[in-house]
Amino acid sequence: MTEIKVAILGASGWMGKVHTMAYQTFPHFFGVSGGTAKIVALVEGNPLAAEDLTNRAPGAKILRDWKLAVSDPDIDLIDICLPDNLHYEVAKAALLAGKHVYCEKPLANTATQARELADIAREKGVITRVGHAFPRNPVHDLAKDIIEGGEIGEITMFRACQHVDMYGDPLAPFMWRADGDLAPTGIIGDTGSHVFSFMDFLVGRVSSLIADNIIVTPRRPVVRGLAYGEQIELSGNEEWAEVTNADATNLLCRFANGASGIVDFSRVATGRKFKQTYEIYGTKGSLAYTYDEINRLRFYSNDDRIGRSGFREIDVGPESANFKAFLPLPNFGLGYNESKIIEVAEVVRSITTGTQMWPTFETGHHICQIVDACMESSRLKRWVDIPLA
Repeated sequence: MTEIKVAILGASGWMGKVHTMAYQTFPHFFGVSGGTAKIVALVEGNPLAAEDLTNRAPGAKILRDWKLAVSDPDIDLIDICLPDNLHYEVAKAALLAGKHVYCEKPLANTATQARELADIAREKGVITRVGHAFPRNPVHDLAKDIIEGGEIGEITMFRACQHVDMYGDPLAPFMWRADGDLAPTGIIGDTGSHVFSFMDFLVGRVSSLIADNIIVTPRRPVVRGLAYGEQIELSGNEEWAEVTNADATNLLCRFANGASGIVDFSRVATGRKFKQTYEIYGTKGSLAYTYDEINRLRFYSNDDRIGRSGFREIDVGPESANFKAFLPLPNFGLGYNESKIIEVAEVVRSITTGTQMWPTFETGHHICQIVDACMESSRLKRWVDIPLA
């Protein structure tokens, strides 16, 4: 049994907690034949937040500086759960140190940075992974099997959206996700990249697009130390900060295979706590998915006889190995944390077998290309082509 020694950077944040849980629990569901993991270091720059970390991963070193983890010869895998603006710098340092790297999305601030990271990873021969966990829900493996089996024919059109209302209220407090320095791509890299991961996984490469990025609420009150999702009553004496990245995006795109796409996403869709959908139309049939029915896919086939045609509901179940690892019966919903457990198990298996698994830094580069194109298109108010490489 191979044991992978892991350092989690940004350990006290939401993603840091999720990743910590996933490393500790995946052997319970997937066994240890593909390797196991030991968290040997947790990195947290905030000393107050770091106090609780010793209880989450007993025996792990608690570090204040990510550079200490990168330079530690005892660490195999650097797991990056830091704010967006740090991803490129930290991932590059880890790759140059010969570490395997698992980085939350977006991989980098620009496609140029992501290209550099993918090239270094290839030269070093290390395993890379970007944290696009939503497509690791087994229902999307089913969708991919149907598409690759030709059951809906040639894909002609893709429609998708992802909306939350964290900033639906104009008085919702400012946080780092609205800061163009800490999160340069705003909602495009934060939420759009999730939709783009479905596009890459299920449809293929995007070749061109036109996008409109919008700042809906330009100023927000500042509440220090507020975490994602926390609620607070304003005093009326708060300072105000400028929102310097996009709140929402609408885009049209073309895929390299000739399909067209219509996509929208935002953080200001009042009342939408989490809405994620896609529809994929082909020459022989179609697929439809909504996160509200998280393990259910709707499938339509032109082969159905007249008078009996319509969308059928397919609940993914134990015929999928990743589903069966958790549950013996279909329609017992797997959620986001289970997708992360699947993702972490795949990262460990990739390292122990030396086999790259989707989505690698090459995938991350293409998704960063789409983000870049959205930024450029909205600024220039025109279609933008996305180059190969």
